[in-house]
Amino acid sequence: MAFISSGYNPDKPMENRITDIGPRKYDEFYPPVIAKNKGKWLYHEILAPGVLVHVSETGDEVYTVRVGGCRLMSVTHIREICEIADKHCDGHVRFTTRNNIEFMVDSKDKLQPLKDDLTGRKFPGGSFKFPIGGTGAGITNIVHTQGWIHCHTPATDASGTVKATLDVLFDDFQDMRLPAHLRVSMACCLNMCGAVHCSDIAILGYHRKPPMLDHEYLDKLCEIPLAIAACPTAAIKPAKVELADGKIVNSVAVKNERCMFCGNCYTMCPSMPLADDLGDGIVLMAGGKVSNRISNPKFSKVVVAFIPNEMPRWPTMTATIKRIVEAYAKDANKYERLGEWAERIGWEKFFEKCELDFTHHLIDDFRDSAYYTWRQTSNFKF
Repeated sequence: MAFISSGYNPDKPMENRITDIGPRKYDEFYPPVIAKNKGKWLYHEILAPGVLVHVSETGDEVYTVRVGGCRLMSVTHIREICEIADKHCDGHVRFTTRNNIEFMVDSKDKLQPLKDDLTGRKFPGGSFKFPIGGTGAGITNIVHTQGWIHCHTPATDASGTVKATLDVLFDDFQDMRLPAHLRVSMACCLNMCGAVHCSDIAILGYHRKPPMLDHEYLDKLCEIPLAIAACPTAAIKPAKVELADGKIVNSVAVKNERCMFCGNCYTMCPSMPLADDLGDGIVLMAGGKVSNRISNPKFSKVVVAFIPNEMPRWPTMTATIKRIVEAYAKDANKYERLGEWAERIGWEKFFEKCELDFTHHLIDDFRDSAYYTWRQTSNFKF
């Protein structure tokens, strides 16, 4: 009734609308050539790393320049992106799902000036602001999570580890020498708001110690039932605790062998912090993919059980990732993804060729009836 009395017409929901709540319709942002040729594209080609052309049945062409973008951007950086789009692309710009930025022009004459402008923009230290690449059989931008800059449960940093990794893999961002495209992802804790469960190479922040309990303040700062309910493994239970001064307080107890170090309890209760300088570090995973091509989609497998945090450049982690990439580039067949290569040669050979130590921590011993009976892939079969 309130909606009707305020003038809302359910038959015409957009009538007299005065707010901008919710996103605008996506096709309002199409470049004119894209809108004109929707559903009419014949083919596309990669002309050079980071440069694509799409050709329509009408004869129209769209040239796209893909550049690497950072996951967390300053306002000045976004304004510079908009300036480039206004200068070369009639104000249109596109972001990919892996944080790349794509500038599109509708004629070949506009392509070279756009490329020259992008390559000419550098940071004071000399690195590219807008490096061109990330297409085809190479490494595109690393999708990642928030890390220390914005999240409260990370075991490692996201932006720092990704910057260090991409510095090592930068040549393959601007080249297409690999057997197939290689996706690298990063999540700063095992709650995994990054895509590390199904990437060719994945960086995962990992806690190894249960939460610390500040019994003195826990009941004052936390809703104890919420902290208990937040635990996915039922490792937390209510407890009475005697403090040093003999005072009895309401608190919780943690069953350490049940704890999976996820940090959900800390989300609900700031008196249960999980971060620890010695217990926190990085796990490397490999062999995952989403694609149905050649073989079914695959989950990533743990290949390095733990690497300590070595800020600010994480040298052990980056050297290990580089070894994996080089072994894959040298040994895999054309079009073969990293996981397919590992399965073809055998995981034992994979560890040998990548110079990785194998331990009992890496054995996948999860088996139950669902593992054998449920459909295990998203591959469509008609």
